[in-house]
Amino acid sequence: MRRDRSPLDELRARGETFLEEVSAEYHAAHAGWKDSAALQPIYEKHRAAYDDEAFEMALDLLRSTAPTDRVPEDHRSAQCLLDWLLESRVGRALAPIEEREIAWEGSAVIRLPDGTEEPYSRVSITLGNTRDGHERHALDDARAALVARELAPLRRERLQLEHEVVASLGIAPTYNATWETLSGVPLAALRGECEAFLRDTQAMWDDLQPRYVRKALGMQPGEVTRADLLALMRAPEFDAFFPANQMEREVRRQVTEMGTSPDANGRVRYDTAERPGKRARAFCAPVRIPDVVHLVLRPHGGQSDWMTLMHELGHALHFGNMDRALPFEFRWLGDNSVTEGYAMLFDHRLKDAGWLTRYTELGKKELPEFLHAQGFEELHFVRRYAAKLIYETELHGGGISWDALPDLYVETLTAATGFRVQRADAFVDVDPRFYAARYLRAWQLQAVLDESLRERFNEDWWRNPNAGPWMVGELFGHGQRELADEQARRVAGKGLSFAPVIAGIERMIG
Repeated sequence: MRRDRSPLDELRARGETFLEEVSAEYHAAHAGWKDSAALQPIYEKHRAAYDDEAFEMALDLLRSTAPTDRVPEDHRSAQCLLDWLLESRVGRALAPIEEREIAWEGSAVIRLPDGTEEPYSRVSITLGNTRDGHERHALDDARAALVARELAPLRRERLQLEHEVVASLGIAPTYNATWETLSGVPLAALRGECEAFLRDTQAMWDDLQPRYVRKALGMQPGEVTRADLLALMRAPEFDAFFPANQMEREVRRQVTEMGTSPDANGRVRYDTAERPGKRARAFCAPVRIPDVVHLVLRPHGGQSDWMTLMHELGHALHFGNMDRALPFEFRWLGDNSVTEGYAMLFDHRLKDAGWLTRYTELGKKELPEFLHAQGFEELHFVRRYAAKLIYETELHGGGISWDALPDLYVETLTAATGFRVQRADAFVDVDPRFYAARYLRAWQLQAVLDESLRERFNEDWWRNPNAGPWMVGELFGHGQRELADEQARRVAGKGLSFAPVIAGIERMIG
């Protein structure tokens, strides 16, 4: 240990070096530059970053502070560091399984009865682009059979091992209570908001879902599965208005007009090309914050690519514009509802009539229909994630047996969306460590931020040259030193709720 560093500063330095290497390895594997990820050597090399001494230091700091202290950031630092150390312990234990998963996802092939084959890494893209319902169902059933045999057992093993590691650390009595202690987010309250959202929007959903299923798919509501949903959301009828060769150019133009750099002065690297082995799900990989940030997208086609690029750009501009003087924990760690809120703030420009008119080829004739479809899509995704949180509180709650969870998954997700899900996905369709909660609070945050930006810079804030510098200074530059609700109160003077989310959906559907 260097003599000129305090133990806490040494912990931060080790943590940053460790996460930089882990992030670089994930980026290389998921972007298709490597066939698999070699995580175990990195965890072994940096074992001192998350050893018992580091863990006890962060735990002591958490127990010696409280949110009401004169310096509440000490408590937030402790929460962030301990949460990361717990995640590192879990990650070390899960690294062998995760390496197998990444290698499997990159090489697995779905074989259909007629002899055709489909790479697992492309299956969601193919399902979205397959217009024949029987073909979609056959492909998704073959996918689910393969997942049930090979991937689902890995995911279940991973979740069970994670629970064992978290319990052994003794931070709180249960997995859910541990997450609440370290995140600062009350799960029961958020679950209650989700249940209320599902009730409050049920009539709207009962009207919209059958209409879209019949019109776009030519199917009856009781017949549709999540595979059909992928085709429905793909919306190829709008492809002509979202040309692939204009996407990155127009997105860059918009951010420039907003008064800031679309690549954070070279710190954000765009990767939007097709590449074998590249994962279907887009991602943002900050390798050195704020200096090296990768934005990775595998094209699906049409407006979904534009929206995905905007989403990942929100993340990338956040990471690429963070104040480098912030401590490690407020650049790399913290409440990811904040960065997800920025991602949604950007992707929601494709739900803004003025933005669409200026940067896409949608005309006045097509615009109302497209916005209505966006309202339907938004309502679906929020309902889906509300149901995911409800399901995952049960999954992690320990009150239901592992064998019974697939049936609960099917019941909960199908009831909320009307699209039947596969039992095989019960342990696969689970984001790590209640990330569904981060997304839900991000929906709430983006709605508040959008309202605030409209008040400050008018309805077309996204092209106001004063808006970009304000966002860099008042939002991105702060990293994640605040919880999402704290930021909402600071910049907008109001808390988080689903009310403005519902209001936005109602505006789109008319």
